[in-house]
Amino acid sequence: MKVNWKDHIVSTPDVIRGKPRIKGTRIPVSLILGYFAAGYTVKMIIDEFPDLTEAHIAACLDYARELADFEVAKGLWRLC
Repeated sequence: MKVNWKDHIVSTPDVIRGKPRIKGTRIPVSLILGYFAAGYTVKMIIDEFPDLTEAHIAACLDYARELADFEVAKGLWRLC
C-alpha cells in the first residue's frame, strides 16, 4: 500500500511531548514500530488499536524508511 506518511503522521509539542504520532490520536509511531519488532502483523495491530487503519500502519513504515534513508544520506555526506 503506497501512502504519504505526511498525510497520517504529525508531531506537535503539546501532545506526547512532540513525539511523532498518528494524526487524530495519541498513538506514537514508535509504539506501532515496536509492535512490528515484536512480531505482530498488521491485522494484530489493528485488532489491538481499532481506530487505526492499514494506511496508518503503512504511513508508520514509510516514515521509518524515510528516516533511515535520511540517516544514511547524512552519514555518507560526512564521509565526503
